[in-house]
Amino acid sequence: MVRRLRDNYFNDQQNWVMKKSILLYLFFVLIAFIGMIFGKSLSGPHLRVWDIENIILLLLGILAIALLPKAGLPAFSLSDASSGKKMLLPFLLGIGFGLLDLLVIEFILPHPPHTSLPPYTQPFPYSLFLYFSGALEIEVFYRLIPITLVMLVFNKYWGGRYFIPAFWVIALLTSLREPLEQWPDGPSWFVAYSLITGIAMNFLQAWYFRKEGFMASLIIRWGHYLIWHILNGIVIQFLIIH
Repeated sequence: MVRRLRDNYFNDQQNWVMKKSILLYLFFVLIAFIGMIFGKSLSGPHLRVWDIENIILLLLGILAIALLPKAGLPAFSLSDASSGKKMLLPFLLGIGFGLLDLLVIEFILPHPPHTSLPPYTQPFPYSLFLYFSGALEIEVFYRLIPITLVMLVFNKYWGGRYFIPAFWVIALLTSLREPLEQWPDGPSWFVAYSLITGIAMNFLQAWYFRKEGFMASLIIRWGHYLIWHILNGIVIQFLIIH
C-alpha cells in the first residue's frame, strides 16, 4: 500500500513536471511567433525575420521534451526550489563568453567604424525577440533533438550500455557543428579564437544539458546573446550610429 502510494506520487510529480515543461516550451514558441509578427512590420538592411515555417519546426522540440525521461536526461523544466540558483552560473558563463567576443571583435579585431547596424545585430527592441527565439532554435536543433535521440537509443534500447561514452561522443559532435558552420574570415589568430571559444561554449552547454537539463544549456546561450547581439547592438544603434 505504501509502495503504491509512493509510486503514484512519483508518477504524479513526473506528469506535472512534463506538463509544466511543455507549457513553458509553448510559451517560448509564442514569443517567437510574436517576434515574427513584429519583424514583418519592420524594414531595413540586414533585417532577419522568421517565417511561419520556423515556428512550425520549433514544435518538433515538444517530441524531444517528451522523450527526455526515457533518454535518461533531466527534465526540460526543473521542479525544485533551487532551480533559480542552478541557472545563475550557466547565465554568468554565457555572459562571460559574450564579453569575450565583445572585447575581441569590437576592440581588438580591426574593422571600419560602424555606420549602420552590422549583420550580427538587429534593431532594438526587435533584437530581444529575434535573439531569444534564435537561441531557442539553435539549442533545439543543435542539442535537444540530436542528443535526446542518441541517448534514447543507448538508454532505452541498449539497456544503458555505453551511455556515458555515447554522451561524450555526441556532446563533442554537436559542439563542432556551430563553429564549423560559422567559420569566420579574418587573420589566423581570430579563426583559432572563434573555433576554440565556439567549441568550448557548445561543449559546456552539452555538459550542462546532461547535468542540469536543457534550460541550463539554453540559458548559457541567452547570456551570450544578451551581451554580444543585444546590448552590443543597442550601443551601436543608439550611441555610435546616431
